[in-house]
Amino acid sequence: MKTIKMQPGFLFRFCVFALAVWFAHAAVTEKKKYTTKYDNIDIEDVIKNDRLLKNYVDCLLEKGICTPDGLELKKNMPDAIETDCSKCSEKQKDGSDKMIRFLIDNKPELWAPLQEKYDPTGSYKKRYLANKSDVNIEPVHV
Repeated sequence: MKTIKMQPGFLFRFCVFALAVWFAHAAVTEKKKYTTKYDNIDIEDVIKNDRLLKNYVDCLLEKGICTPDGLELKKNMPDAIETDCSKCSEKQKDGSDKMIRFLIDNKPELWAPLQEKYDPTGSYKKRYLANKSDVNIEPVHV
């Protein structure tokens, strides 16, 4: 029987290489989440303040200046609508649902241009209306 001689450090280098491949694979396959840096923003405050609400909408529609959190929202909005907020934190999901329900129910003049830009097929609104009838979601009123 023939004995295989390994070079010194071969096993160590192999283990390091295997770990590097594993970490690279894990990083690629792990579902990246949106930053939670701005999760402390109170959606109620935005909903109750027409000026603030309009500023966010203008930011999203590229009609006004964006705050850092507005820029983050604008960057993630297309993906969030397309994937049904799959990369959102629970707080982001709750906040976006509350905001969009409010806009659909109470501010259609603000929702219409947002829908045209970010959800031209109306898929989000259809999901919302379907859930509203299935689960009896109460409209958000101020």
